[in-house]
Amino acid sequence: MLPYGKQFIDDDDISAVTKALKSDFLTTGPEIEKFEQELCAYTGAPFAVASANGTTALHLASVAIGLKPGDQVIVPTISFVATANAPRFCGAEIIFSDVDPETGLMTPDNLEEAVSRADSEKLKAVFVVHMGGHPANVAAIRQITERHNCALVEDACHALGTSYADPNGEWQSVGACRHSDFATLSFHPVKTITSGEGGVTFTANEEFAQKMRLMRTHGLSRDPETWSNTELAFDQGQDNPWYYEMQDIGFNYRLTDFQAALGRSQLRKMPFFAEERRKLARHYVDMASDRNQPFRFVGAPNAAHSVQHLMVCLIDFEAIGKTRRQVMAELRDRGVGSQVHYIPIHRQPYYNNQLAQLDLPGADAYYARCLSLPLYPGMDLEDVEMVCDVLKDVIAR
Repeated sequence: MLPYGKQFIDDDDISAVTKALKSDFLTTGPEIEKFEQELCAYTGAPFAVASANGTTALHLASVAIGLKPGDQVIVPTISFVATANAPRFCGAEIIFSDVDPETGLMTPDNLEEAVSRADSEKLKAVFVVHMGGHPANVAAIRQITERHNCALVEDACHALGTSYADPNGEWQSVGACRHSDFATLSFHPVKTITSGEGGVTFTANEEFAQKMRLMRTHGLSRDPETWSNTELAFDQGQDNPWYYEMQDIGFNYRLTDFQAALGRSQLRKMPFFAEERRKLARHYVDMASDRNQPFRFVGAPNAAHSVQHLMVCLIDFEAIGKTRRQVMAELRDRGVGSQVHYIPIHRQPYYNNQLAQLDLPGADAYYARCLSLPLYPGMDLEDVEMVCDVLKDVIAR
């Protein structure tokens, strides 16, 4: 059975975790900072703050922005629910943006339409998603957010290794925050690299980084230069070694040291992971090059620079006379796993019950046709051919 996604773990990964387990630290230790530094070196980001998962990474960005009840945040409706939930945790109102029906990406035009439904005084942030690993037009979206004086967060949980061309024709790595205030990654097992669970928030703003580091550990500071309660903190001018200071009400969002060790080992394999994913994705596209096929794979401008997390196929289920459920069941019976990414978030009961009737036709059209097929290192080109042959046969029957 080929699942739609799967981790790639080798002896180097197992050795790295074993070494960390035998060290003096299991929770917050030296592996965390090394992982953050190596992620910065890989992406070009000035600062990285590792945390427990991709959702905490998004929430820490929301907290650093200072989102609060009464604020408004624009989020594309095609994403995992965490993209909307993270700013919602802060009490912000979520305004859902439509997406391009062919790519699932929020476009500048989609954003402008969503802005027209927002209150200019309350709009504080925009979250953009690099869906499936293909990059949204971050530079153009940044121009809109600057015009409206709001922060821009890249949900890049699908897009480690992806790059995009900026208006000057220079290639920028997703995560470097060249045109955004924050970018986040997830290290869930089906993502490009894994630490079991885990996430990271990138930023170019040192104050934001310091805020997020404080908030991921209960709001506690062990830095004597930040302490305010001098009576408890110091004795005859020397800082008390046991002292820590709660400076805000934070969270327990820490990554463990052995998770960071796994993440570091995985990051060293990124050249291999990126090339394997690109090679498999190219072969999928080649296998569906016949324009008469009743399906096609989602692409994007400069797709060759994407490192895809998902291989999303668009199928006109009505035209083939089968429901998506039927197609998925027949694929599964023949050894091919599949999944749907994603149910539009504004259709989820929690959000739908709070919203007036919202028509986002691009998202509905994308959702109606999307189906994610297997894509992960460890597959070979023959696997891709088998998947495509089975899909073609299932559709033809």
